Amino acid sequence: MASTEKWEKVLYKEQNVPDNYVDESFLRELKKNSNLRRYDYWTTVSQSGSVTQQISSVCIFLMIFIYMDEKQLLPETLFYTTTILTVISYGIYCWLKLPAVENKRTSYDDIKTGVMFVCFLYGLSPVIVSLTETICTDTIYAMTFIMLLTNIVFYDYSPDDIQVARVKGTLSLNAATFASVCLASRLNTTWHAFAIVTFSFEWFALWPLFTQLLKVLYPSSQNILTVLLGVTSLILLSTWTTVATIVFLIVHLFINFFCPFWLLRLLPYKNNIKGQWDEAEIRD
Repeated sequence: MASTEKWEKVLYKEQNVPDNYVDESFLRELKKNSNLRRYDYWTTVSQSGSVTQQISSVCIFLMIFIYMDEKQLLPETLFYTTTILTVISYGIYCWLKLPAVENKRTSYDDIKTGVMFVCFLYGLSPVIVSLTETICTDTIYAMTFIMLLTNIVFYDYSPDDIQVARVKGTLSLNAATFASVCLASRLNTTWHAFAIVTFSFEWFALWPLFTQLLKVLYPSSQNILTVLLGVTSLILLSTWTTVATIVFLIVHLFINFFCPFWLLRLLPYKNNIKGQWDEAEIRD
């Protein structure tokens, strides 16, 4: 600078320098990994259980379909059993619901919506069971695989909200519903189609609400749910094929134990640089 006047970092003052000029103090405020979060291995293992829980849920749903398709499970048994469990879970959910959660809906509204949904679905069951008669089975199974994979990928794995417990992954839920309709169209009767679609709604829409609330109130339940769903999936898969059982076990162990270890090993290589060039952060 030609002038002896000290340069100031302002644009409204004429200082005889270009607007992009910076002095030697520019890099002094450079910060590396200022907001780096430190992870604990076992905490990360516990939180990764959300992913394996969703994979286990998809496996359980598929095994229920296989049992119904092979006539090892009656649709009446599935419908009445899951309905009773849903009612019991709903009662526990209302009892545990956080007082801080502002909810204008009443139990009467929830029950009325549930009854209307079941009646509407039962009326559509004859349409669902014959919906894809002109489409080959291989195409139906391929679409089902893509939709269930979409359900797993786009499921909401964000940290639990202390105030609200709800499912935010709309795309994930829609994909699971589409997959259940595809599979229902390959079953024998309207009762089969009605039972499997009703179960998919209870399993992919209502069950996550219940588990989310449990995680908020009792964080240790995360590990219990991971083990419970994983063991249930293993038992069901073992009755169908050994190969799928082994693959599921390997994937389960890889996600739950190896991926957290991999994350912690790669974390020291993270290099997040912040400085004066970043946008301003407004803090209260």
